[in-house]
Amino acid sequence: MIDPERLKNFHITTHARNEIVRRQINFEDIARVLENPEQTEVVRAGREVYQSRIKSGDPQKTYLIRVVVDTDRHPAEVVTTAYRTSKIEKYWREYS
Repeated sequence: MIDPERLKNFHITTHARNEIVRRQINFEDIARVLENPEQTEVVRAGREVYQSRIKSGDPQKTYLIRVVVDTDRHPAEVVTTAYRTSKIEKYWREYS
């Protein structure tokens, strides 16, 4: 896992940017997740998923925003996709 300070400087690929726009996710929420994720998950060496619960909508509902990041480069690179889901229990890990 990389130093979280490193994710204050990141790049969003064209593909990821298009998906973020298509899914109507706020870029500020993406930055917030990357700078201070509630959880991280290693997918493979050099790739991690950063995720946090975010409230949005009217009425407000809690969603999980998951951001796929290649952490083996500097700056770290948001790749593949970022998405919002209401199926928090599917991805959230309770640690003991």
